[in-house]
Amino acid sequence: MPKHFDLEIEKLKKKTLYLSAIVEEVVQKAFKAFEERNPKVAKEIIEGDIEIDRIEVDLEEDCLKILALHQPVAIDLRFIVAVLKINSDLERIGDLATNMAERTLFLASHQHITVPFDLHSLAEKTQTMVRRSLDSLVNLDANMAREVRRLDDEVDRLNREAFDRVKETIRRQPDQVDILIAYLSVSRYLERIADHATNIAEDVIYMIEGIIARHRS
Repeated sequence: MPKHFDLEIEKLKKKTLYLSAIVEEVVQKAFKAFEERNPKVAKEIIEGDIEIDRIEVDLEEDCLKILALHQPVAIDLRFIVAVLKINSDLERIGDLATNMAERTLFLASHQHITVPFDLHSLAEKTQTMVRRSLDSLVNLDANMAREVRRLDDEVDRLNREAFDRVKETIRRQPDQVDILIAYLSVSRYLERIADHATNIAEDVIYMIEGIIARHRS
């Protein structure tokens, strides 16, 4: 492949890592704002989502341009396909962090209640999955990517527990249903972020090994 192609691939790597860093920070800020019921930071996250969308579109256009102009094969083709998929997952994680910020605005204007499930552990595990999936991408570490896949089962379990606990609490406190559903929504957003982190980890495995991991244990 000509030198120009190598430069395009390097540019693609840098832009992907840049978007990854932004998205990881947004997830951390979104949950911190939620815990602190901080509407100012929540609004900043919502307003900043347009930048994530812009980078996602640019990255996709770059990938399609390289595919059309250079017709890469083998490992280079695998890399570009993986970047296209990772790019989409990063954009969706940004959207979910924005959804969390919207719930923060809602809860900041309502009575504070005790969360009836372990939301903090769920958030910590989800943020760990995002961080490790992106570290596996930076370091091209398939073993770390597989570790992310294993963590997803724990996040799913915590989300199911959240649903059961909220359902029980609504029966006892029906007057708090709107607030409880908002908390449950945040649990669901975190679980979906974890799913996208798992997708990224699986795409890293594909990028490195050429193995489609999503149907493997």
